[in-house]
This record gives sequence, C-alpha cells and structure tokens, in this order.
Amino acid sequence: MTLQRYATTAGVAHGAMPAQAGTPVRERLGTHAPVVRDLRERAGRSPRGLHFAAGDVVVVSGLPGSGKSTLIQRAVNVRAIDSQDTRDRWARRMPRLLPYALYRPLVRVAHYWGLWRALRSGDPVVVHDCGTQAWVRGWLARDARRRGRVLHLVLLDVTAQVAREGQRERGRGVSGYAFARHRRAVGRLLRDTEAGILPPGCCSAVLLDREAAGMLTRITFADTSP
Repeated sequence: MTLQRYATTAGVAHGAMPAQAGTPVRERLGTHAPVVRDLRERAGRSPRGLHFAAGDVVVVSGLPGSGKSTLIQRAVNVRAIDSQDTRDRWARRMPRLLPYALYRPLVRVAHYWGLWRALRSGDPVVVHDCGTQAWVRGWLARDARRRGRVLHLVLLDVTAQVAREGQRERGRGVSGYAFARHRRAVGRLLRDTEAGILPPGCCSAVLLDREAAGMLTRITFADTSP
C-alpha cells in the first residue's frame, strides 16, 4: 500500500492523468497495490475535483456532521444514495407525531432497495456512509468487482467538536451513545486507512480534512459530463 500526499491515477485529482474509461479492473490496477491519497493540511492547495472511471462506486464516509451530505450535494452530478434522504421522504408521508422508531425498519428496507437498484443500473454511484456499516462497504466492493469496476473511499477527517458543530448547523443531531459508536467506527477506519489498510475490495482512498473537502467542487466519472 502506498500513502501519497499528491494525486495518483486511482481516483485522480483534476490535472493529473485521468482514469481510462472502460478499462478492466485488472488492467487499470495491474500489479500495483491500492493507493491512499492524503489531501489533508495542504494549505489551500487541494484539488478542486476528483475524477473516477466509468461505472465505479465511491463511498463518502465520516462522522455525522463532518460534511458528507454537503460535499455530495455540492460536488456530485451522478446518482447519490443517502439514507437520510430516504428517511426524510418517509417522514413527509407519516403522521407528524409518529415516532421514527416505529417505521425505521421500513425506511432501511427502502434505502437498501434503492441502493440495490442503483448498483444494478451499472451507472456510477456515490454512497453516503456513516462509517458503522462495514457490511455495506463489503457489499459495494463485491458488486463492483462482479461488474468489472472498483470501489473507492473518500474519508472526511474532522474532530468530534467540528462534527458536533456541523450537526447543530444542519439542525439534526445524534444521541451521545450513537455518536460514540460512530466515533469508534470512523476512528478505526481512519487509523486503518492511514496505515494503508483499506476495506476489503477497496482499491483507493482519499483523506480529506474540512478545508480540503470545502475546496472540492466536483466528483466526476468518465462517462458523465464534468
């Protein structure tokens, strides 16, 4: 595994060599190990965009309130899957006083059904990931490999204080217990990624701090318009 401070061809920054559309995974990766690109602490010199090959899957992970949804809404022009969107759609249809816990299982089924349909389409997909669902990342990796594509990780590294502030700004918070669980899961994922250990089936990772995430304006794929 290689830890790099600058762009590589595995999920390249704009200005670097672009990924080759339609090239099989084994040819694109060759015998090289997956690459971790660290874009943190770049003092304003972070790339404005990330570019991936046609049909690949990108998982955006980090603490609740770290800026995942904001980044996806601002930079992604392909289909994005976010469980919060599914929850919001169901909440608009349910009686206002009905507790979420009573229909949570239905929301989860609807979310994963939508994710399955997006993957089956063969189009590129960006997936919002809370960091605690390792089995989902495994599913995404297996599906990408079956289709001759690959999985990439974009990981937001922010402090717990910054994440809590982000939750207050968006008006949605999580309980102390849930946040502690997220911190443990994301902390493990971050430490592993920094050590060059990516989730199974993941071919590249990009580490972002709040500044680097804020400078990204586009996450594009070879078969979509920039």
